Amino acid sequence: MRKVLICCAFILGSAAQAEEVVIAALGDSLTQGYGLPAEEGFVPQLQAWLDAEGVEAKIVNAGVSGDTTAGGRARVDWTLTPDVDAMIVTLGGNDMLRGLDPAQARGNIEDILAAAKRAEVEVLLVGMSAPGNYGAGYKADFEALYPDLAEAHGTQFYPDFFTGLLAEEKGAASARSETIQRYFQGDGIHPNAEGVALIVDDIGPAVAELAAQAAETR
Repeated sequence: MRKVLICCAFILGSAAQAEEVVIAALGDSLTQGYGLPAEEGFVPQLQAWLDAEGVEAKIVNAGVSGDTTAGGRARVDWTLTPDVDAMIVTLGGNDMLRGLDPAQARGNIEDILAAAKRAEVEVLLVGMSAPGNYGAGYKADFEALYPDLAEAHGTQFYPDFFTGLLAEEKGAASARSETIQRYFQGDGIHPNAEGVALIVDDIGPAVAELAAQAAETR
């Protein structure tokens, strides 16, 4: 009888494990958790949010600090291991900081989405707000590439990684106003743990939707 119960428990445990969706978070330092204790970074906090919501998903941290869209393109194929069912793509911030050509970033992200399509992996593409110091044309071109590519490739789209923080502005004129500075580390670029929590609270439902979509299509 005990052997039967152990066998049943093993089968049920294996079935539960098989239902878990694996999501690779492909990104840069924002994904990697730069400047934060391991448990306070974006991926651990997102994992905790999903667990609390009862979402059967495991987030794999594929963030590399300092990475550009070209770096993401170079490593997307080995990021998409056979066990990966979905992918969050958050790249472009370092391209913007370096003033790299938006057309180059567009091509790199397009290649990343094409790789995901070949691997039959669902994608949540996360957009970015570009700085205005390179001119209005640069800003418009960079910000437009994300919704354009999401529509062209039929992926889910989340407008801006910092949406959860910008909501705290409550009408302030600057995206880095004093109202939200308290949610950033000293460099003014990377969110602190409290800022990450706000980001996760806002993007969490989109990731949960990604997990549900991946579970349906695998």
